[in-house]
Amino acid sequence: MGARGDPLKIPLPQVLDCLPGPAVVIGTDYRITAANRAYREQFSDGADVVGRHCYEVSHRFSAPCDEAGETCPIARCRESGEPGRALHVHFTPAGEQHEEVVTHPIPDASGAVASFLEIIQPIRIATARPSDEGFVGRSPAFNRMLELATRVAATEVPVLLLGESGTGKERLAQAIHAMSGRATGRFVPLDCSGITESLFESELFGHEKGAFTGASQRKTGLVETCDGGTLFLDEVGDIPLPLQVKLLRLIETHTFRRVGSTEPRRSDFRLICATHRDLGRMVEEGTFRRDLFHRLSAFPIRLPPLRERREDLSLLVESSLRRLGGGDLSRFHPDTLAALDAYPFPGNVRELQNVIGRSCLLAGAGTVLPEHLPDEVLAAAGGGAAQARPSNIVTLAEAERRYLRWALATFKGDRRELARCLGLTERTFYRKTHDLG
Repeated sequence: MGARGDPLKIPLPQVLDCLPGPAVVIGTDYRITAANRAYREQFSDGADVVGRHCYEVSHRFSAPCDEAGETCPIARCRESGEPGRALHVHFTPAGEQHEEVVTHPIPDASGAVASFLEIIQPIRIATARPSDEGFVGRSPAFNRMLELATRVAATEVPVLLLGESGTGKERLAQAIHAMSGRATGRFVPLDCSGITESLFESELFGHEKGAFTGASQRKTGLVETCDGGTLFLDEVGDIPLPLQVKLLRLIETHTFRRVGSTEPRRSDFRLICATHRDLGRMVEEGTFRRDLFHRLSAFPIRLPPLRERREDLSLLVESSLRRLGGGDLSRFHPDTLAALDAYPFPGNVRELQNVIGRSCLLAGAGTVLPEHLPDEVLAAAGGGAAQARPSNIVTLAEAERRYLRWALATFKGDRRELARCLGLTERTFYRKTHDLG
């Protein structure tokens, strides 16, 4: 032992340099004892970090993460003695960035945990700074959603995305696909809302020429098209009961038949579904199959509505401006930003983007003032700005739209129950809310 090239004599930083990304060894007092080149370049412009606290280097905190409102993987690792993971927002030369921290306990000769190895991997599907593409956010609710999506992406487990309209369910499904081992395959979406039973089966499984009136040629279905990729079924709660058993059989066997054919076919796909409905309640009411529900909900991810991630509002406003090529937050009068902050945004991020686009169009090249905002946003701000409008008289149709937006934002039950409270049939309710955008 001790000969030239003895692996026991190789300095720890050189061992860490063999890892492709940032890696650091941290003592039980949170002080860094070794770091590789990638870590130093990312968090300290190449300067030495040994002896500094990890939370000060990567987070610019003055106390450990769990004392500053974030999950601390070291604290978890110390308690359990097992490797742990956490999603953090770190400071980097490019700005704040979402990263996954994987922590491993390192025991001493007696077996007690003496230090921790942290390996850091960037998450490319989201950003914690204004951006004109991808997911944007840094609030705790957003980070919890992102952590779950990152964790499940590398597996083949079916995913069920739950959330209100406008929260970005399809975009998250695309992100999970992009992070998965099927990223080179196709991402194939199907919107299940408002589709007839016959059309649904034809879209999903395809049909043979002459299978029904109008089938003038053979059609390849979406299940066959996404072989090797990901099938995304949006609004899966709207699938009629007679077709739910066929979907269940498809999930269990990955086999199907084109409409008008007796030849079984097979497709290798990963399934991601989304819905704004309460599927558990639908199961109890008998409108959704219990066995299908359990198949789909192996890994549920809830997308938080915008009202639960208010910390992200200014970030999302500036990102919307970038997508429009309209500058930064300095374009908005403080009263305008205050009005936006007071509004519940029942249409979530999609509605926010529409409001920003409309307001910028009305403001032209000038400052975006409260008067450029829609009436319902001004009303939520307390009425002061709304009363400054030339006229508060609106048509009955507009009054109905405002009331529906208010009801959607404040009602705690699902939309089927809200329709009953409003005295509307489900069909009429969904038509009216669809017209709201």
